[in-house]
Amino acid sequence: MSSPRRFYYDLHIHSCLSPCADPDMTPCNIAGMAFLKGLDVIAVTDHNSCLNCAAAMEAGARYGILVLPGMELCTQENIHVICLFETLTAALLCSAKVRSLLPPVPNRPDIFGSQVIMDSRDTVKGHEEIFLLGAADLRFDRVAQLIKSFGGAAFPAHLDRQAFGALGVLGVFPPDAGYSALEVSSSCDRNLFFSKHAELQRYRVLYNSDAHRLGEISERENTFALPELSPRAVLEYLTPAGLDSARVSMQERSDPLQIQEEQGR
Repeated sequence: MSSPRRFYYDLHIHSCLSPCADPDMTPCNIAGMAFLKGLDVIAVTDHNSCLNCAAAMEAGARYGILVLPGMELCTQENIHVICLFETLTAALLCSAKVRSLLPPVPNRPDIFGSQVIMDSRDTVKGHEEIFLLGAADLRFDRVAQLIKSFGGAAFPAHLDRQAFGALGVLGVFPPDAGYSALEVSSSCDRNLFFSKHAELQRYRVLYNSDAHRLGEISERENTFALPELSPRAVLEYLTPAGLDSARVSMQERSDPLQIQEEQGR
């Protein structure tokens, strides 16, 4: 195995599929901005959906940037959790599962914003009709296991925030919830935060942007050490106990384009 190298990352970025994101957050624009900022790997993590991941991955490949497919899942308790996947197929299958757990409430673009599905050249392919900012019928302590069953990895988002952060919602961070990593906002006073929550220092800690606008995507500042730049290497970094690869091998026999088309109808 080769010696680990350090790679610049931002694993929490919203595209125009998220109704709260700026319309300029298109797959091409996100990949281009990540390239300009000197990042090596990013993840597109829209609210409760992976329907712009295929486009972002293709756009990133043109810039030489690794794009992981993912989503920001909102749990039953209104806690946000970042979910990342090794393959597009796994991401889309999990996305369909999460969609089935959302309240069947239609989006109101005039109130909440549009939920735009694009291709890798930023051509509009359609719109997600279900309101993506709802809470899935899934408890916080069940998310990590669900994502692992799809060969992925999950970590709680912006743990330092009161709104939608596990600490703010629950009051404590449950050590038996199945997570190996966690996210703290880039703007957080890290020394102060961990002086108050020393018990969290045993987790892998990520500092992501939660970008909803192009200028908010992380600068070239946060790194992790990986043996290679690949989706599996990133997920193994986030899950030291190991990945569940059995489900992925089954999923790879499915056609991701067909899954995408079925979900986008």
